[in-house]
Order: sequence, then C-alpha cells, then structure tokens
Amino acid sequence: MTLNSTYTNEYLSIVSQLDGDVEGKRKARTYMGNSTAIYHGVIVDSAFVPRLFDAETKARFTYIAETTYSILCKVMQEYIDNPDYRHVYDFDERLVDLVLLPRNYDALLPFARVDVFLNEDTLEGQFCEFNGDGSSGMNENREITRSVEGTASYQEFGRRHKLETCTESLFGGWVREFLNIYSTYAYKVEHPHIAIVDFLENAIVDEFGIFCGMFEEAGYHCTISDVRDLTFDGEHLIDQNGEVIDAIWRRSVTNDIIEHWEESQPLIQAVRAEKVALIGSFAGHLVHDKQIFSVLFKPETQAILTDEENAFVRDFVPYTTFLDSECINLDDVKAERTKWIIKPTDGYGSADVYAGKDFDDAAWGQLIDKFANGAAGAPFLIQTYCTLYKTLTLPLYGEDADYRDNPALAYSNMSGVYIYNGRFAGVFSRLGPNPIISKKTRGITAASIWVDC
Repeated sequence: MTLNSTYTNEYLSIVSQLDGDVEGKRKARTYMGNSTAIYHGVIVDSAFVPRLFDAETKARFTYIAETTYSILCKVMQEYIDNPDYRHVYDFDERLVDLVLLPRNYDALLPFARVDVFLNEDTLEGQFCEFNGDGSSGMNENREITRSVEGTASYQEFGRRHKLETCTESLFGGWVREFLNIYSTYAYKVEHPHIAIVDFLENAIVDEFGIFCGMFEEAGYHCTISDVRDLTFDGEHLIDQNGEVIDAIWRRSVTNDIIEHWEESQPLIQAVRAEKVALIGSFAGHLVHDKQIFSVLFKPETQAILTDEENAFVRDFVPYTTFLDSECINLDDVKAERTKWIIKPTDGYGSADVYAGKDFDDAAWGQLIDKFANGAAGAPFLIQTYCTLYKTLTLPLYGEDADYRDNPALAYSNMSGVYIYNGRFAGVFSRLGPNPIISKKTRGITAASIWVDC
C-alpha cells in the first residue's frame, strides 16, 4: 500500500483548515487563464490538489518506463530488420516505407509517453495507449504546477514534506537528451539549426516555443516550422525563412503525414536522402499505432521477449483486436457493453473513442454497427475496459461553484509516463469523472509531485 492517498488526505485537511483556501483556488485559476497552457484557445481545467506520489510509486513508474521501453524497442528493431515479421501489423504501403527510412543515430525510440491506469494501492494496472513523437502535456504539467505552488495549501504541505516537481526533468532533461542523441548522428554538424516540426493547426505551439527558448539558452538555434512549409533542394532541407535545417524534433504524428502526403514530400525526401536528422524517426509509428497492443500478444513477438517481459505484457496490456466479425463475435460485444471500449487504430486526442459504460444497449449497438468491419472507412479496435483507480480531488473548471469550501470528489486517474530515450522522465497526471478521461468529458490535469522521495 502506497502513501499516496494518505498524502492526499493530509493535503485536503490543510485545505479544509484554510476554509477551502478559496483565495488559493482563485489564484490558481487566474494563473491558468494567463498561462501558456491554452489548448486550442481554451484554458486547461486543472486540479487544485496535486497528484502526490511517494517513493514506492516513483520506483514503480520507473520500472514501467524501462520495461515498456525495452519491449517496444525490440518490436521496432525486429520490424526494421526482419521482413518476415512485418505482417504482424496491417499497414498502408506508404507507412511501411516511412518506417523503414534510414535513421543514422543511436536512439530507436527517443521520446514517448505511455498512458497507464495504475492502481496505486496494489501498483498493478493496465495501459490505455502508447504515444510516440506527438506526445505532449509537458507544458500543461509545468503551468499547473506553477498555478498551485504559490497557494497557502501547497506552501503548508511543503513545510511538512520534501516536494519535487517534474518540470526540470521534462524540459531541461529533454533538451539534454535530444542533444545527446544528435551527437550520435552520422552526419552531424557542429552548430546545428534545430527545427520543431508539426502541422501547426494540430500543435501545442506555446509548448514548442518554451522548448525553442531552452534550446537557444543551450546555445543552439531553434525554430518552429509547419511540415508543409519545408522545401528540399536535393542537398538541404529549408524552412519558411530560407534557413537550412540540420536536425528536426518531429512532433507531427505519422497519420497526419499520410493525410498530407504530397505536401509532406520535401520532408520525406530529405530523410530518404539522409540530409537531415529526424529525431524521432517514422519508426515511432510502430509504437503509436494502437495495433501494438495486439502485436504484443502474437507468438512472433513473444518469441523475441524475455519471460519477464512477456509476463509484463500479460499483466499490463489489455486484450485488443480488430472490431471485425472475423476477429470477435460482434453480438457478444453488443451484449456485454460494459466490458469494452472501442477506438480507431490510429489517432489522438481521444477522437472516436467510446466506452460501453457511457451508452445504453441500443446506442452501443448502433456504435458497433457504425464502426465494425471498416464501415466508417477505417479500421477500429476493440479493447477490454479497465476499472479505473479513483483519487479525491478539487477540480477547477472556472465555475462559481469551484470557489467554495467544497467536499472533495472521487475522480478516475490516468498517468502518462514520459520516457526519454529509455529513461523515466516524469508523469502527466489526468483525472476525470467519466469512463473516458479527456478534456471533452470534463477531464482535468493535476500537478505531479514527488513527496519525500
């Protein structure tokens, strides 16, 4: 049994002793409204109570990060090296081509965030999804941490305990890791121009700007570019300002590259010609694509994993298969809706993710008919639904009711475990009152704090 709930109860007691710390709640929400944590024009809703993790939980997150990284890298390397293995994924030929493009640096999976539903009493859990190069949330975590650090509640808790945030490890830690990875690039230059690249309408541009500033502080020229603004002259990849790019931190997810295939050709051609360091490579899609969960159970994959890694997969990876009548009995899926969640094979932002618990029998049956057997024009997956661990919290939605001495609410948890080139870097803590935790379902983000670690 961890101390996390004990710490949370102590924190809530402090808030209560401060008559709800109404001033602190207003201060925290005001800070968020003026912060850089604005998600597509909307203020990020937050928790007034941080997620408070003890040393045992931190050690468990570290184990999850390192074990998952080892497993994923084995899958990626096998896919790259062994043509006979590649059938375990059902990919568009263009995706296969992208995954196999040359990398020319050491790190196979530079940047990832694996989202896990962790039972903090038993430290058992199940994964929700794996995120590769499009992973975000670092700045959300940073700003929400800042929003509560100055409150009376946090200050009093800090007088009683040693507190540590994830901010430096997530920001400074990534800048150092990126530069270390680039130092292994076969065609490195002494003073590289680094570009953070995405389809900017989908990007968290404020977060990019903070990282740009940190690269600049480290002595490296860094800019932000839209994939569609890049040009390639056969020798150099050039940005919208006419500057040559030497190294890219790719934040664009691969399905966006496929969607904008022709407009992405300058980037693809430069990578194919080995004229730019793409950190991370398109092979990261093997991790991001939700087929990975079913791939991990295939005999071909089990054969390349250790006994401990296969046991980890059995313990942490939910049963996953295609929402297709050839793979699963659709009538059973309709009849047992509370057991299941459906989602697209590739996507982000919880788009088209549906939990059976959110629907009645009739509506769930209609959803299955809508998405099964490729009826929506793209393949969908079905996955066992995990019962979520709940934590007491005080949400801040910017509503008048927030600023009272309210009782704490029990919200479900999802922990995003950041992995920087195999190293555990921090946690992105999200909570929500509904079966699916997302901004669209009144999900909130909490500061992640290590207590007495």
